[in-house]
Amino acid sequence: MKKFSPFAFAFTLLVLPVVTLAQFGEINDFLDNVSSFINSTLIPLVFAAALLMFIYGMFRYFIMGGQEEENRKIGRQLMLWSIVGFVAMVSIFGVVNLLANGLGFSSEEEIQNIPNVPTNNS
Repeated sequence: MKKFSPFAFAFTLLVLPVVTLAQFGEINDFLDNVSSFINSTLIPLVFAAALLMFIYGMFRYFIMGGQEEENRKIGRQLMLWSIVGFVAMVSIFGVVNLLANGLGFSSEEEIQNIPNVPTNNS
């Protein structure tokens, strides 16, 4: 229960503005906001974390490693796995874009005939 409590608290803080500032709107606005958040914030943050991990591995290998083989081994592993992470992220990004463009899902086109929820503001 103690491990669940911080997760529940963080999730509540994340979702609370959505509930509090609930407005009439279309699902497209919400999906555009989620897509924009992922593309403009989340993906660069993950790439930055991988880059920092690579730099830390270099630091650990060259500077902290000095004469200690254990630090050099840990630094080498950090650099290797951060490069593997970069390759995986770039390849997944490319495959998703290839599939999206190949299947006709592009950000320039609007999806037609999406049902709207009736509101009292009409």
